[in-house]
Amino acid sequence: MDSTSENEALAQELSSIADRVSEIEKRVQDVQAVIERLETAAATTARALEEVSAHWDAVYRAMRRAE
Repeated sequence: MDSTSENEALAQELSSIADRVSEIEKRVQDVQAVIERLETAAATTARALEEVSAHWDAVYRAMRRAE
């Protein structure tokens, strides 16, 4: 194999690797976006659970006063 053919083969392989790296970077960005949405959903859920808990605490206190 002469050096021109070898260089061409290396260039093609590097191009292929660059394409795969670009695909992986896109997937990582997609995953990061999903993680951000999940974190937002988790924070919203935590706030909602705190509200529910506060309401149940109020119900429990009211029931104890009734006794």
